[in-house]
Amino acid sequence: MDFGLTEEQRLIRDMVRDLAEREIRPLAAELDETKEFPWSTVWKMAELGLFGLPFPEEYGGSGADTVSYALALEEIGAACAATGLTYEAAVSLGATPIYLFGTEEQKRRWLIPAARGQILIAFGLTEPNAGSDAGATQTRAVLDGDEWIINGSKIFITNASVASAIIVTAVTEPGLGTRGISNIIVPKETPGLTIGKKFDKLGLRASDTAQIFLEDCRVPKENLLGKPGEGFKQFLRVLDGGRVAIGALAVGLARASFEAALRYAGERVQFGHTINHFQAIQFKLADMATRIEAARLLVHKAAWLKDKGLPYTKEAAMAKLVASETAVWAALEAIQIHGGYGYIKEYPVERYLRDAKLMEIGEGTSEIQRLVIARQLGCR
Repeated sequence: MDFGLTEEQRLIRDMVRDLAEREIRPLAAELDETKEFPWSTVWKMAELGLFGLPFPEEYGGSGADTVSYALALEEIGAACAATGLTYEAAVSLGATPIYLFGTEEQKRRWLIPAARGQILIAFGLTEPNAGSDAGATQTRAVLDGDEWIINGSKIFITNASVASAIIVTAVTEPGLGTRGISNIIVPKETPGLTIGKKFDKLGLRASDTAQIFLEDCRVPKENLLGKPGEGFKQFLRVLDGGRVAIGALAVGLARASFEAALRYAGERVQFGHTINHFQAIQFKLADMATRIEAARLLVHKAAWLKDKGLPYTKEAAMAKLVASETAVWAALEAIQIHGGYGYIKEYPVERYLRDAKLMEIGEGTSEIQRLVIARQLGCR
């Protein structure tokens, strides 16, 4: 059992950390305030090949492993969670389905430019009446000759406004339940596809999140991913990988809260001492460091299992559950250590709390993660 990183993994981590500290962190507070999409940092990440990290070189990627991708997400998340979510959704939810299930033609058209960071792809799963119950999808796609006609809507879709294409889940075979759902690539310029305005969110405010509407959208039948009716199985597999990624992002957020609290505790003087002299603060910092390390280990184990081609559904859910709840808890502890200063925007910890809450909701709520874990344990 080796807990050390390979030379390649260390190089990737250090490269991304350097980028994050130089280019991403300095813009984080401003982006949160303005809600502007982080295009400038997206292009810089693309120049370093980050959007292609987990994909083979033949499709424009770097051929790195999932552990390396998790390391990159932690570093970006520690600097700016909104940028981290933009990155995670583009790779884990947008490009990955095409890599896993796409035809060679689909990979050439969509995956290669996505891996190079030339375009972003979004994943349209959630609907107004189908959130945790993703099998209740109401969007419909009917085959008419050589085209799918799609009608429906999606909500809370990350990168929807900035994506060149959206992978949409739709019922193609009514009456078959989850066995009748398919995934279809819908290009941005498709007539009948309308992107709603960006949502004004509690946190992750620079991340693009919008609703989409599909009204008689016609796309070629070859835009189907895999075979008809395979969509539910496909997105369950995609979400397993996404949960590892969200776990890594949450670890980065938790680390940012801890580092801010540790720094503040070494500067703030009360009763004649810096507050890190007091046991109450020391215990908080010790607990934060311990829980963050435990969350990171869970994420890396799930990533390692994925890289080895071993089952990792349970471990991915555990990693996402623990890391996301740790991120929220660590932010609360950091605010407590900062006292009144933690409640104002002059310090970043209030933003870390707002950003962290989505980690417990997106790509499967904490309740859904517990359900997944229980079912993997044999509870039915």
